[in-house]
Amino acid sequence: MPEYSIIGKSVQRVDGPRKVSGQAQYAADLNIPGALCLKVLRSKVAHALVKEINVSEALKVPGVVQIFTHADIPGINSYGIIIKDQPALTNKVRFKGDAIALVAAQDEASAIIALSLIEVTLEELPPIYDVKAAMREDAPAIHDRGNSISAYRVKKGDVESALKQAEVIITGSYTTQRIEHCYIETEAGVAYMDNDLLVIKAGTQNPHYDRRDVARVLGLPMNKVRIIQTTTGGGFGGKLDISVQCFLGLAALKLGRPVKIAYDRHESFISTGKRHPFYIDYTTAADKEGKLSAVKVRIVGDTGAYASYGPATLLRAAVHATGPYEVPNVDIEASCVYTNNPFSGAMRGFGTPQMAFACESQMDLVAQAVNISPVEMRRRNIFQKGAVTATQQKLDASIGIGKTLEAAWEKALQVMPGLGDENI
Repeated sequence: MPEYSIIGKSVQRVDGPRKVSGQAQYAADLNIPGALCLKVLRSKVAHALVKEINVSEALKVPGVVQIFTHADIPGINSYGIIIKDQPALTNKVRFKGDAIALVAAQDEASAIIALSLIEVTLEELPPIYDVKAAMREDAPAIHDRGNSISAYRVKKGDVESALKQAEVIITGSYTTQRIEHCYIETEAGVAYMDNDLLVIKAGTQNPHYDRRDVARVLGLPMNKVRIIQTTTGGGFGGKLDISVQCFLGLAALKLGRPVKIAYDRHESFISTGKRHPFYIDYTTAADKEGKLSAVKVRIVGDTGAYASYGPATLLRAAVHATGPYEVPNVDIEASCVYTNNPFSGAMRGFGTPQMAFACESQMDLVAQAVNISPVEMRRRNIFQKGAVTATQQKLDASIGIGKTLEAAWEKALQVMPGLGDENI
């Protein structure tokens, strides 16, 4: 074995000492003398047009400096990692938690009182919480583009012929839930003007994309916006989207004063991206020995009110729908759909965990139908060198899943000596 300087060694994390000693400063730890407190007024209904926003009484609260609405956005009031469909402050509500107004005040208590005094007149619209309802032709449009965002198709071979010839066919329907990342650190940040340069310090996974979208919303050239990623206390994909950045930038730019915002847990829950719920219809065909012959899958992903990473997540779902198994005939469709649910975005696995749940469940059911163990079922179908994936990529190197499967099985037998294939 060659000697490596890092691989196989215990290496101290660069950020380790500062974190364990408490010296690391997370976004909410940052304090700038004289910084104004920002609070967001969020919708309590899921779908509505904002007809009027009356801030006159809220502005009378001692300590309130300014209240911003969609009319105060100086640039293009839309951002998004793939599709620019999410406003910083909206005049059309698309989910419970959508941002309607932003209060800047001397202190948190004044900002909270002001939120309660803002009067918003809404014209409520029928909400759509079910993706299948959202896909109907007569469904109310959540966005001007309609409710269907994207659709992907992966095809290989002739599935229909394979299904007719199959000795075993297993069909299942699977649903997965919406999941909150629930990182310990909620969204927070500060912003200030450094002469004519807007500086935003925030917990983020995406400072370069943040810079682009903040500049767009505020109508600034990119060289007038600087995003500094603070020590970030967990993200898991959930801090890839814009959260506090546009609010901080708008207030600092308009007021010329430093500002700070920090979400509480409730606000973090209701306003940030989630893991996509999937609705999956999955058909698997095999011979009587358990060898896979065809897979047909239909996937619908609920991306909620805004696209975020939805199109890319559904693309990955389609690509990985057959799991680590060689299937000669494949027909997969994956659709991404708007609803009035909280928006869904990136979360670890990026569409693959949902598909693994469905795919591996199908593998177990096929194993049961042909009377072999689930372990043996996988042995007979996992990728080997030379295998061709659903997207017709030939795997000619680094095919380690067989060794991984056997090593995991050996470890399981060590932990539970009485375990046998027939018990799995």
